[in-house]
Amino acid sequence: MTNKCLSLVIHGGAGAMAGHDYDAEIAHMRGLIEAGRDRLRAGAAAMDVVVETITALEASGLYVAGRGAAPNSAGKYELDASLMHGPTRVAGAVAALQGFASPIQVARAVMDTTPHVMLAGDGAAAFAAAQGLEQIGPEWFTAARTSETLSPSTGTVGCLALDEAGALAAGTSTGGTNGKLYGRVGDSPIVGAGVWADDRVAVSCTGVGEYFLRTATAVQIAHRLQFAGQGLADAAEAALDDVVQLGGWGGLIALSATGEIAMPFRSQGMKRAALSPDGTITSEVF
Repeated sequence: MTNKCLSLVIHGGAGAMAGHDYDAEIAHMRGLIEAGRDRLRAGAAAMDVVVETITALEASGLYVAGRGAAPNSAGKYELDASLMHGPTRVAGAVAALQGFASPIQVARAVMDTTPHVMLAGDGAAAFAAAQGLEQIGPEWFTAARTSETLSPSTGTVGCLALDEAGALAAGTSTGGTNGKLYGRVGDSPIVGAGVWADDRVAVSCTGVGEYFLRTATAVQIAHRLQFAGQGLADAAEAALDDVVQLGGWGGLIALSATGEIAMPFRSQGMKRAALSPDGTITSEVF
């Protein structure tokens, strides 16, 4: 039976700055939502759509993820990504990955071909190479740098999908904060902090990762739904308020099994787009 609540949500990172022109990102996100909508309507699985969408976000160079990643304090590009499948809670993640174009594809390979959830550093790179995934050098990132991608301090990307089978999936990918310490890992590859999906809700977070780690933001929303009886909007707002109360900032996207969408943020803006169950598409920053 076809699920009438097909939904898709994207974020391109919190921390957008007033006065900057984000027309390219708005148009890009809308195009990805349209493409994902068509894939979901054709029967594609939520997980496949999430990976395809994030791969495109990474490749664009418009966000601080994938090709638009920010260099760390040693001038190196260390990337993180994670995926989670709601019905099974199977997950895959990579952290501090160097030398590969699409960390979300490496995370998918970890999920699909190993008994592990996360690989990191040199081990993640060796695994990605053995999988035959696309390798790149530091010049690949430099070629994509623009004033738009250099200026934001964060720009994590994420995607959530609800497919015709009623399955939720979530993914998050980041190039980290500009000038971060060599070896620093934030919330993006951490299940429960930067990503979550179960049979009720899918979540992807963006912002100052240390605060999302300290509050377990993504899974906190799931627990608020399940154990506190809160609705999606209230749960998302409360979890984000927890981040702010500790001194952090950022945003998140959340998608329920009924197609309800929440996209709160505590920053000047957050690049975001969504397909609602009624077919309405939104794409905006502020």
